[in-house]
Amino acid sequence: MDAAAETLKPAKAAAEALKPELNAAKATVEQMTTAANTAFKDGVEKTVAALAEANTHSKKNLEAVVASVTAAAKGAEVLGASAVAYSKSAFETQVSNAKTLAAAKTPQEFFELQTSFAKGAFETYVSEVTKMSEIFAASFKDSVKPINERVTDVVGKLQAVR
Repeated sequence: MDAAAETLKPAKAAAEALKPELNAAKATVEQMTTAANTAFKDGVEKTVAALAEANTHSKKNLEAVVASVTAAAKGAEVLGASAVAYSKSAFETQVSNAKTLAAAKTPQEFFELQTSFAKGAFETYVSEVTKMSEIFAASFKDSVKPINERVTDVVGKLQAVR
């Protein structure tokens, strides 16, 4: 056994000589592993935060689209109701005018009434078109507003990142 122990002495001495380097290598590997784990954890946390923010943006964007479509539908409903009311009123006026024209006693009275009715119909039409244009403009403004707010928010965030 002494011979075997004597044979192992140089190996043990070499192992002892390498111990500081091995310990230093082990410490370096542990530091690298810790740094890699920390970097990975930070990366995952940042990714999760970015995904959560993207999800929030997507939700807000969807809400803006829904609000926009709702405003557009409301505007279309108001325009439709206004068009129906105008059509009904115009039809009733035309029926009344036709009865009045049929009761005219002279051609001159007929043409005077016809001219007056045409002028009134044109003025009513222009008034109704103006009213519908205002309704359309307000509806368009209301339907674009939520989307404009989202765009403004996103642009503000992008500028803040710069």
